[in-house]
Amino acid sequence: MWAAPLLMTERLTLRRLDARDRDAFLAYSTGPRTAFTGGPSKPFRAVEKFAAMIGQWTLMGYGRYAICLDPDAPAIGHVGPLHYDTTQPAEMTWTLWDDAQTGHGYATEAAARVLAHLLDDLGWPSIVARIEPDNAASHAVALRLGGTRDDAAQAPAWMPNAVTYRFGGAV
Repeated sequence: MWAAPLLMTERLTLRRLDARDRDAFLAYSTGPRTAFTGGPSKPFRAVEKFAAMIGQWTLMGYGRYAICLDPDAPAIGHVGPLHYDTTQPAEMTWTLWDDAQTGHGYATEAAARVLAHLLDDLGWPSIVARIEPDNAASHAVALRLGGTRDDAAQAPAWMPNAVTYRFGGAV
């Protein structure tokens, strides 16, 4: 099952990450905005993560999209499924890379489009989001997207305090 390589919203272009996004991703990954995602990272780890995000498309047929304000511009963030363990449901992710892009609804708009593609167009039965307890902005996005908080869900080892939200059917 291959996800569409390009999705559009009224304001955003969602495309596969590529080389033009590298510098902005490295600036994000090595900076303070990564506090809720295990960072900041050393530059070589950031490059590895960036390459892994691109490579998931080759391995799985789906992955995270670059969030772009213009089709030809570098990304301002990423959104889409991350799938570390295929015995578990994929995790929906959304991240804006710069403080200047917050507060405009970009993360919610992008995530809503990707969720619709995965759940409705591709027929995925469900997907989860794992969010650090103190990440109020991401909790708000999950709720705006219609996520159901599951306090009984077991947090993954790599984020032991995670709060889980479910989208779609039962997981």
